[in-house]
Amino acid sequence: MALDLPRVRALCFDVDGTIADTDDHIVAQLAACIARLPLVSGRRAERLARQGVMAAATPVNAAYGLLDRFGLDTQLSRLRERISASRARAADPAGTRNIQAADQVPHDMMAGVKEMLVALATFYPMSTISTGSAPRVERFLEHYGVRKLFAAVVGSQTTVRMKPSPDPLLYAAAAMGVEPAACLMIGDTTVDIRTGIAAGAQTVGVLCGFGTEDELVRANAGMILRTTSDLLAVLHPAADALGKTASPQPGTAS
Repeated sequence: MALDLPRVRALCFDVDGTIADTDDHIVAQLAACIARLPLVSGRRAERLARQGVMAAATPVNAAYGLLDRFGLDTQLSRLRERISASRARAADPAGTRNIQAADQVPHDMMAGVKEMLVALATFYPMSTISTGSAPRVERFLEHYGVRKLFAAVVGSQTTVRMKPSPDPLLYAAAAMGVEPAACLMIGDTTVDIRTGIAAGAQTVGVLCGFGTEDELVRANAGMILRTTSDLLAVLHPAADALGKTASPQPGTAS
């Protein structure tokens, strides 16, 4: 379905791969490991790492769907956070560092996204919805000076069920004071699109993260853009100080 722009009154953003350049961060880490192999150049290591990360995205998203179906997604997230905290304590037994701030190096923000968020905050209440921990997302947003733009930061433990359940979006809609159907869910994977559709919201898929165009088309994304910052030209062309053009892909909105 095509976007009904007058219906959009609030925005819900996925974080990793949508406003945070997480995939490049993971690719760089994986490429550094691959480059240690004999006869593997840095350029080839980067190419192999990117191919590996993209190939892993689909089964990982499918796994989230299965976990959600059996009601195990929240338990897994809590286990992951306990393991992370345990590792942090083991690395710092004296307790001289802040365990909650163990992830001290934030990911890069997607190009043009900060400017887009500042511009769109004039017109819409906004929230983030992530399967990661809310404190990590809070640190990321604070680092880039945009936390104040968001009415809610929804993380893995904010609601009983995570994406692709509609619960996180329903929570965000309530925090923003709008009906779920008035929200626009923006994300890079089928999990994000399924979350939006399940909540009755409209959806936009972006190709700057982990998902592929074919996956987003099959998930029935209302529109697909090459990068998240293109959203500004879709919603408010007059506010598009970046001079970008929205670039929906052929055949993705009907």
